[in-house]
Amino acid sequence: MEIKKAAVAGTLESSDCMVTVEPGSGTVELDLESAVIRQFGKQIRKVINETLANLDVTDAKVTVVDKGALDCTIKARVECAVYRSNGITNNLPWGGAIK
Repeated sequence: MEIKKAAVAGTLESSDCMVTVEPGSGTVELDLESAVIRQFGKQIRKVINETLANLDVTDAKVTVVDKGALDCTIKARVECAVYRSNGITNNLPWGGAIK
C-alpha cells in the first residue's frame, strides 16, 4: 500500500503511542522514541515492521512516539495511520482480516 499523504494516529497518553506516516524516499525509515526502549525496543520495532509488511508498505517515513503501549495498540495505531494516509474510512479490515 502506498503512503499518499501524511497521517497520524494515537495520542501521547500513558499506555498509548502516536504514529505518524509520511511518503518515503524509497524504503521504510523508522524513527522510534519510547519510554521503554531499553526493555522493549526490539519488540516494538518488530511489531511496527511486521504490521507495515502485512499492509504491503515498502516506502514510508514512520515516526513512533511510544508511551508504553501494548503490541496490539501499536499495531492498531500503525494500521490506522496507513489507512488514514490513503483516505480509507469505510469497511476497514482491522486486525486478523489483514493477511
